[in-house]
Amino acid sequence: MKQASLSIESLREVVRRLPDNGLTSSREAAIAHLGEHGLPTLRDEDWKYTDLSPLIEISNRWLTAGGRQQPSELPRERIADITSSIDAIWLVIANGTIDARSIATVTHKGIEISRFSDAPPPFAVSRPLADLNAALLQDGLRIRVNVSIEKPVGILIVDRAGESAAVTQSCVEIQVASGVSAEFIEYHASDGDGDHYANSVLSIGVGDGADAKHVRIQNRSLRHVQTGQTSIALGRDSRLRIASYDLGGRLIRNDIDIDLSEPGADVGFDGLYLAGDGQHIDNHTRVDHRVGPATSSQEYRGILNGNCRCVWNGKAIVHQGADGTDASQANHNLLLSDKAEIDTKPELEIYADEVKCSHGTTVGQIDKNALFYLRARGLDKRHATQVLTHAFAADIVLRVPVTGVKDAVTAIVESRLAELIEEDAAADLLS
Repeated sequence: MKQASLSIESLREVVRRLPDNGLTSSREAAIAHLGEHGLPTLRDEDWKYTDLSPLIEISNRWLTAGGRQQPSELPRERIADITSSIDAIWLVIANGTIDARSIATVTHKGIEISRFSDAPPPFAVSRPLADLNAALLQDGLRIRVNVSIEKPVGILIVDRAGESAAVTQSCVEIQVASGVSAEFIEYHASDGDGDHYANSVLSIGVGDGADAKHVRIQNRSLRHVQTGQTSIALGRDSRLRIASYDLGGRLIRNDIDIDLSEPGADVGFDGLYLAGDGQHIDNHTRVDHRVGPATSSQEYRGILNGNCRCVWNGKAIVHQGADGTDASQANHNLLLSDKAEIDTKPELEIYADEVKCSHGTTVGQIDKNALFYLRARGLDKRHATQVLTHAFAADIVLRVPVTGVKDAVTAIVESRLAELIEEDAAADLLS
């Protein structure tokens, strides 16, 4: 079946009506590149398990209707619920628009905040969905942390879908100065009954000797679609810890590219994805070890139930001359349903000597002996399943690098796991 294609002419018409500001030239360059190369299809190796037709269909309907933005009224109640649950310095992007009020509340002298329209970054050929982001972006947010800060910086990206199809873009650039310690929270949420596609781009630069921590939470409506591109560069002797939690969304695609071009860099990143009936969650990671010694480690875990599909593709490339590299990757999956599907592919490409590299993946169901053991001690199947799935997810939840967000992560993971187990119990009743 032929995949639908994005309407480039409608895209040009919508972009033409955007404000003429510092982003105009990058929008034009992005459209040109997107028009030449198009969006990925199932014939592209990195996209063969993820059909972008749902987001293309939503985008075309929105573009044909004139690309009108959602009502400017912000979802204040949803914003308040999230920001009050996590103590952070919050910046808000709602319905694709940067909330000026949240910027005004940032008074810490060590944090610099600016907009792309005031000082646009140079356009660079990037991935197709990042091109779409650059073409339609109203404005981007730049955050620079110049001194060590005790409280995390939170970036809340929230959308409220109306009755008609809608598309929103967000782009954030984070720079941590040399020798600085800083923590960040990236939270994606949405509500509303309409079809919605959110496309986000994030870049993180960690200076020499800096220590950064980043937590990403994706808890969108199960009706909505999101794609995200994260690019990371680490300086000499710097350290970065990342944890990602994907709970919601009908179709989710995350791409993480990490560049290790300086010796002594150390990056560790974990991920947890929980998918139920009708969900598709795809995580693609790539680490380029260009020099040594440098260290990267990643572990992703998934719990799947119902008729859903998840993808994990982790790639580590050790380039020639990157001797002393230490790279490890692992992916573990727990399937609660015989209709759930996981496509997992760890990859190592090594072009250097004297390296330490490992990778592995596991896919399985709940251990029947463990389930029997718990039921023999008085637990019904539902509660026994709950104990075992919580134990499977606990390693990733407990390793959340930003201490102040641990309670919030624990609460939303427990809530989503309870929903998945209810799906499992309902399926048993119907079988």
